[in-house]
Amino acid sequence: MRQYSADLTPPWKRPKPVPEVPAEAGLVVEEPGTGFCGAVIRCEAGTVTLEDRFGKHRVFPLEPRGFLLEGRVVTLVRPPSGGPARPTRTASGSVAVPGARARVARAGRIYVEGRHDAELVEKVWGDDLRVEGVVVEYLEGVDDLPAIVAEFAPGPDAKLGVLVDHLVPGTKEWRIAQAVTSEHALVVGHPYIDIWEAVKPSAVGIQSWPRVPHGQDWKTGVCRALGWPENTGAVWQAILKRVGSYKDLEPELLGRVEELIDFVTVS
Repeated sequence: MRQYSADLTPPWKRPKPVPEVPAEAGLVVEEPGTGFCGAVIRCEAGTVTLEDRFGKHRVFPLEPRGFLLEGRVVTLVRPPSGGPARPTRTASGSVAVPGARARVARAGRIYVEGRHDAELVEKVWGDDLRVEGVVVEYLEGVDDLPAIVAEFAPGPDAKLGVLVDHLVPGTKEWRIAQAVTSEHALVVGHPYIDIWEAVKPSAVGIQSWPRVPHGQDWKTGVCRALGWPENTGAVWQAILKRVGSYKDLEPELLGRVEELIDFVTVS
């Protein structure tokens, strides 16, 4: 007597099997029903807790075909040994993603005024930027910023963020920033004359950044006041080595960089 399967669904209508993936610490997945994307921080009987890059937590059931991993449908399963430990953090304070591959670069960009500024952004936010697929390019100056933005031609799928030094009301930089009117471009800045000042004095072993007389090159004046060599490139590399994480930077810079990343990545 011929044996028949209990499942009478035609083969072409049966859902294709999907891989089962252990919900290990730091694994970044998306819950398609809500669009919430985050890293696994806890996996308990029947549920998984995700944390997004803003530190927000959401708990989801471990249902078959319940998540997207790098755009593919997967079934998360509880890992052996009872679940993951809380993952470590990146230099920016975000959840670290062990073994994460860089995302294909977005059309959007972040422009940063100054090479030193770009190096600092890369050191602290580099891991986050690669996961998000955001490319950072440095500008030698912002005098021609409106023309640079116009040439980039930002749009809904190609947003442009710009980080400017010494962006305070009434300055030349402020007036230039005000001339950028595209709704798909965001120009923000920190109040410091130079990015060096955005590094907390305690991180480099000084009480405070010295005041430099108006009209004098700021970096050179700082080196003279502190008795540092006047090779500003070498001094900057020494400063950069003392920056271990976001904790070594002033909030006025932290907030602006996070604002740009959010602007470029959020649809």
